Amino acid sequence: MARIHPTYSGPLVFGGSAGKHLSREVCKRLGLHEGQLEVTRFSDGETGVKICENVRGADCYLIQPTCPPTNENLIELLLTVDAMRRASAARINVIMPYFGYARQDRKDQGRVALSAKLVANLIATAGVDRVICLDLHTAQIQGFFDIVVDHLYAGPVITKFLQRQEWARDLVVVSPDVGNVKMCRSYAQRLNASLAIIDKRRPAANVCEVMNIIGEVKGRHCLLVDDMIDTAGSVCQAAHALREAGALSVSACATHPVLSGPARQRLQEAPLERIVVTNSIPQRNDQTLAKLKVVNIAPLIAEAIHRIHNYLSVSALFDPNVDDEPEMADEDMTG
Repeated sequence: MARIHPTYSGPLVFGGSAGKHLSREVCKRLGLHEGQLEVTRFSDGETGVKICENVRGADCYLIQPTCPPTNENLIELLLTVDAMRRASAARINVIMPYFGYARQDRKDQGRVALSAKLVANLIATAGVDRVICLDLHTAQIQGFFDIVVDHLYAGPVITKFLQRQEWARDLVVVSPDVGNVKMCRSYAQRLNASLAIIDKRRPAANVCEVMNIIGEVKGRHCLLVDDMIDTAGSVCQAAHALREAGALSVSACATHPVLSGPARQRLQEAPLERIVVTNSIPQRNDQTLAKLKVVNIAPLIAEAIHRIHNYLSVSALFDPNVDDEPEMADEDMTG
């Protein structure tokens, strides 16, 4: 039987299968009851979703990164939104800490799908009123949505963590490619560090070749910064190139630890001292890397929900004068 909140005026927060590790803590921080979903996987591969709450007239927030298995998590998100809409939710807000299909954002070849735009259309058509994303692969993806998009940044959270680490003093921030320079410049400014750039090319998907290193890295401690680590080929090749160029040590940080295919083995074997990531994507204990340091983004999401629900400024979250202590995520981040 559905729970009833006759005088409930706060937001209702739900966690999808891939977002439970975040929804639990977000609700705890906001002092909210966590909304319950019943997700069924049928024998033929279909997904079924049931909302176990009364959401009529409620301001609903669904936390669901569309990480691997991407298609299953995306379909679950769409079905949950449809169930909320048919149950007369007043407003449906989707929080996607990781937006799958974001890299298919342009036609770089003939006769290919513009998948990022299609997924944006599907989300809007399902009945979502607002989308909250974290470090989109390219900022212009916000324009693919015909609904409101709030773009959150993990950079302030990660750099505050780095500023408190002894090993992160006197760093050179290194961009693994030319397209990522804007993000790396922001990190360099916050860390009072210099900037270097790796010039590379991609002869095929998930394959990269380092061509040149622009900037001084010899005798320096280097920090590779990217929005995600997928198969880890790019970051591992960059780490080897930096060590060959005379870097004293190489560390890496990324918002989204996709870590697909051979990524974990590559990272373990690469000349990387440590890899700092967020818990935008759940990781399992049996797959944990000793090098992996996970920074918690649940406080950021909780504050964003509070501000959106109360019609406060979201951009104020990134005020450099606000000195919130970043936290490490629990080791068990299973969704």
